[in-house]
Amino acid sequence: MKVEMRFSNQFLKFGLKKGLYAFTFLLAMLIILLSVASLSKFYSQSSILSTYKFGIYGDVHNKRMEDRVDEIMDTVMNKLVEEIEHLKELTRDSGADQSELKHERLKHTSFLIEMLGLVGSAKSVLPSERRHAPHGESLGRNAHPLSKSGQPYDEMIEYFLVEEIRKYARIKPSRLGKQNFMGANGTFTSIGHACFAMKEELEEYMDYDVGDFCKDDWRQAQRLMVHGCDPLPRRRCFSRAPKLYAKPFPINESMWKLPDDRNVRWSQYRCKNFACLAKNATKKGFFKCSDCFNLTRHEMPRWMELVYPDPASNLTADFLIKEVLQLKPGEIRIGLDFSVGTGTFAARMREFNVTIVSATINLGAPFNEMIALRGLVPIYLTINQRLPFFDNTLDIIHTTRFLDGWIDLILLDFVLYDWDRVLRPGGLLWIDSFFCAKEDLDDYLEAFKILRYKKHKWVIVPKMDKDGEEVFFSAVLEKPPRPF
Repeated sequence: MKVEMRFSNQFLKFGLKKGLYAFTFLLAMLIILLSVASLSKFYSQSSILSTYKFGIYGDVHNKRMEDRVDEIMDTVMNKLVEEIEHLKELTRDSGADQSELKHERLKHTSFLIEMLGLVGSAKSVLPSERRHAPHGESLGRNAHPLSKSGQPYDEMIEYFLVEEIRKYARIKPSRLGKQNFMGANGTFTSIGHACFAMKEELEEYMDYDVGDFCKDDWRQAQRLMVHGCDPLPRRRCFSRAPKLYAKPFPINESMWKLPDDRNVRWSQYRCKNFACLAKNATKKGFFKCSDCFNLTRHEMPRWMELVYPDPASNLTADFLIKEVLQLKPGEIRIGLDFSVGTGTFAARMREFNVTIVSATINLGAPFNEMIALRGLVPIYLTINQRLPFFDNTLDIIHTTRFLDGWIDLILLDFVLYDWDRVLRPGGLLWIDSFFCAKEDLDDYLEAFKILRYKKHKWVIVPKMDKDGEEVFFSAVLEKPPRPF
């Protein structure tokens, strides 16, 4: 009763509104302090004070601090409950002549209930993070099971402030609480190391409402991939589709017919339909494949008829598909085309009962959509990634308009050795019209020779539009058996 009388006297002494404002201000300050304490549970000092440094993070949060946060929150919640009950009692005791006071007390009670809910929500998050970590440790303190140093695996994720990235990159423990046959006790999702250099772009990419539609940001995603943020993290939002998607054409007519324009999102392209691409109206954006949307005039003859840039010399860098397949009759069944194109190589190989997966990205035009709408299989893959095939599995790898004189020699080594990994013994590597400066030719040829493949075809011809300063190199090489 003394507490109640003192409380009522304070209201009368300072005025109802002044008392409520003072109490609200103190409560808000307390909640801010609690929020900072709670935030430190999830974010290291370096991730809050510096968004451009990462590497080594100190362990500034221990069990004693966690218990202290819990204790403070319990105290605040108890006091809020007591105050709400007290105000309810005062409201019930108020007479008709105190309507203004009753209204203010009801308003203040609603505010306190709202604050109680927020504090309760914050409190419920803290234990849930500890519940999912073994031996009472937070997920951010777990070492990778194969780590020799015991360094926490999840320290790096504190570099990012967007919670979706942090949730994605954390170790996901097995719900069964035991290791699988490979000795792993969880799953370990990954992102490309260059993602740390493009922190702002990646955080923008991962900033969305879970379960809602993603932004139309595939171009930003591809930009991240091309610049090394590859693989990208998965997202928990629905990708946007064209507004009026039409059924693809039947397979017997889709191979050599331009698809329906409604099946592509054109917002990120200069051209807004396939007819524009077929005419090469922009002259930009996909210069290495400037005519490959012209299916009838440009694409249909490829690998079926020889093209002689200089009829007088009778030289060409082209090989015919039937000639290449005759090198290994009946053995070539599956393979990969790593090129810039619309899937015509896969379409032609399909006519010879060979299944080809086409790897490309959308360099200024919807190459992946075009390949799929033709009834072929696209794989959205940059040169940065290790091929998603197991060792010694493919019969053939073909590449054109992609590995050219722009590529660094060490990078070319890594690419060729990875291709060698997935090619089976006896498999074919078809280098189709590789072009480079004449002075660099010997360096590039040495990269191919170091594989020690058997040479079935090997030609070097001048590139006619460069006055002899550039050359074409084409080859069909066979991977040898390596028993040891």
